[in-house]
Amino acid sequence: MHKNPNKLINEKSPYLLQHAHNPVNWFPWCDEAFKEAKNSDKPIFLSIGYSTCHWCHVMEKESFEDIEVAKLMNDTFICIKVDREERPDIDGVYMSVCQMITGSGGWPLTIVMTPDKKPFFAGTYFPKHNRFNRIGMMELIPKLKEVWINQKDDVLKSAEEITASLNRQNNFKEFTKIDETILDKTFDELNARCDEEYGGFGKAPKFPSPHNLLFLIDYYKTNKNPKAILMAEKTLTQMRLGGIYDHIGFGFARYSTDQYWLVPHFEKMLYDQAMLLLAYSDLYSITKNVFYKKTAEEIVEYVLRDMTHLDGGFYSAEDADSEGEEGKFYLWTAEEIRNVLDKDESDFTSNIFNVSENGNWIDESKGIKDGTNILHLKKSYDNLAEELNISVEDLFQKITSIRKKLFNYRKERIHPHKDDKILTDWNALMISALAKAYRTFDNKEFLEAAKKSYNFILRYLKDNSGRLKHRFRDGDAGLPAHIDDYAFFIMASLDLYETEFDVVYLKNAIELNNILFDEFWDDENGGFYSTSNKNEKLIARQKEVYDGAIPSGNSIALLNIIRLMQITGNVDLENKILKLINYFSGFVSRSPSAFTMFIYALSKYFKSGLEIVIVCNHFNEVVNKSLQIINSFNETTKSIIIKTDNNSGELDLLIPFTSGMQIMNNIPTFYVCNNYSCSKPTNSLTDLRDLLSKQ
Repeated sequence: MHKNPNKLINEKSPYLLQHAHNPVNWFPWCDEAFKEAKNSDKPIFLSIGYSTCHWCHVMEKESFEDIEVAKLMNDTFICIKVDREERPDIDGVYMSVCQMITGSGGWPLTIVMTPDKKPFFAGTYFPKHNRFNRIGMMELIPKLKEVWINQKDDVLKSAEEITASLNRQNNFKEFTKIDETILDKTFDELNARCDEEYGGFGKAPKFPSPHNLLFLIDYYKTNKNPKAILMAEKTLTQMRLGGIYDHIGFGFARYSTDQYWLVPHFEKMLYDQAMLLLAYSDLYSITKNVFYKKTAEEIVEYVLRDMTHLDGGFYSAEDADSEGEEGKFYLWTAEEIRNVLDKDESDFTSNIFNVSENGNWIDESKGIKDGTNILHLKKSYDNLAEELNISVEDLFQKITSIRKKLFNYRKERIHPHKDDKILTDWNALMISALAKAYRTFDNKEFLEAAKKSYNFILRYLKDNSGRLKHRFRDGDAGLPAHIDDYAFFIMASLDLYETEFDVVYLKNAIELNNILFDEFWDDENGGFYSTSNKNEKLIARQKEVYDGAIPSGNSIALLNIIRLMQITGNVDLENKILKLINYFSGFVSRSPSAFTMFIYALSKYFKSGLEIVIVCNHFNEVVNKSLQIINSFNETTKSIIIKTDNNSGELDLLIPFTSGMQIMNNIPTFYVCNNYSCSKPTNSLTDLRDLLSKQ
């Protein structure tokens, strides 16, 4: 460790603190750094990454901790470090630059730019010296210095052109009429890319992309296309069997490096757990396959055990690396398993989890099997039980007993680094997922965890003006919220409202949605910007709609507005919905399977909304039975409103169309409304079921 810390030492980000003792004179992103660059007439070396990024660690070890490289960097540049998870706005702008210049992107992201933030060079990982067909830092930096000194006019002109091109790229002017056929086109594209043998889409690497699966499940609910549910089942089953799943401690890794879901990139991200919990819960609601239920329960067990702050917020990620090696924490030798378990258990484990003396995977960096094993299954529990001639329940109990022994042994290893910052947007995804899982499995622990995280955000990450903040860590909340924070937390508010029917959640959703429109909405063209009009101005103000590792803020915002229009009956929102759809229509229509959450939201808009209003004195057994009946129908676009003596005044203001709906006969009364028309109210659960079955 370098003796004297640099200017990152007072930051809260775990990623920035990892670099605080580098010999590189790092600055955080701040005015001081840009003033220094102008005063010294140096270009800026911007390095963006995150604390659990494997190749970020590699580049740090090879270059940023190296005295030779650091000396060159300090002599040539003003150096700035950014945590992409803290500043997704900065990352979004410069990742677009990298993709535009090089045709690809990734982390660590390396940008060289002028003191006024305009880029002229971009790349990702660079080794210390030339290798991997990549130029090394020792060779690259002198070239960049020479260009900056001797060809500065050309550099500045290039930086201006790149910046202008970036801003043109952010204008979606092409309009295409979108109708329900886009749902079929999205399905056809996913079907064409689906790996029918191993699940997922494409070859390798394979990412979970749960929003693809949520779209397919929803498409099946509407169209009853068996291929849609088959693709979702195949993918979610193969992922759960594969090495991408942690069979000992639970939770999913970020992606698989191969086609088979065997060799993961071992880091675990909160957002993957949240989105996959949504997918497994949704799939179980259709199939009632206990395998999916157990997977959902195990995801929650992992998050609550390893990723939860005492006050309820959820941590961001766990690293792939421990002791300087990727995956070391998760790998097993056959000898270790024999030492931990008795012979019967060891033989059983080696058999079902495919453990080999020589190892069961090839480390591509070494090109050999090194005697380590990635635990994985090749058959489902049903098939394994049949093969072993035992019941599925007995099989599960035996696996559970062995798993606990292996877990306790593994617990004594050196753990991967945990990124313990708490992000509003990722927490909101987990809140939504837990609310959905509670409604699916009726596990009150899930609901309590969702509410605790929700209250954490209200307590620590919402200011007195009602605006959100982005990050909490080590007692400090800060950084401006971006579109994902608002959109995802509005979704979480709506999901908790439709779980508990507490008007507070609905009020929060409406208030935050108003802020989103006031500060992020482009009233001239449509669409939401990634940043507030009150935030720092960067070289471009982007609008993101691509649904990548997580859904885009615009996709979730579209879904929220559709839901709010349906719940509140506020038809004025439809103009905003149409403007948002039209703005992105040409872009999305070209390749809709890249925007599956946007298309998922569109599917809700295309369907006639079903509203069920329950008017009662208070919650009672009849109301609970009515909810069971309502939720038994797989109608994909419905909202439930419960009007009680305690909330009727507030509810009538928020949802004016309920003001005339009164209780009859002093017992729970049910109103079923569809396509702006309500049926005759009834007190009968049988009539309620009949009304729903006719919709």
